[in-house]
Amino acid sequence: MRVEKRTTVDAPIGQVWAFIARPENYESFMEGITSWEVQGEQRTGLGARYATRMKVGSAEIGGMIEIVEFDEPYEIAWTSVLGIDQRGRWRLHERDGGGTNVTLRLGYHTEGGLLGAIAERLAAPIVGTNLRRSLEELRRRVEHSARIVMR
Repeated sequence: MRVEKRTTVDAPIGQVWAFIARPENYESFMEGITSWEVQGEQRTGLGARYATRMKVGSAEIGGMIEIVEFDEPYEIAWTSVLGIDQRGRWRLHERDGGGTNVTLRLGYHTEGGLLGAIAERLAAPIVGTNLRRSLEELRRRVEHSARIVMR
């Protein structure tokens, strides 16, 4: 199952990047994230690993992910190492006239044949809502920060 949401942030791409590239921000702005913990010495960048959990309905799902693409200031992509099979990606694009287009994509697969497929479909609206709310909160925080910097 793949879920993708988009938003526009009224701030330069560098400010959006600075916010999403910091793992300590994730628990505070990602809807449904109950943990996002650095695993190992590397905190950010290609090869960094995080233990993550997201609340989906009454269940917490997740595992360990590793950053597999880190193209500053445009893309961050991850894939699962342990736990639920997932892949995710942040994409940032500068807008003509200012601001940043932001895309957040999450793909996941659960084992279990037919029951797993049903679980994926049932989870998709919840995951979609979590991603949409996360982007709204990202926009709110980064735009607020941009206004403070401009003063």
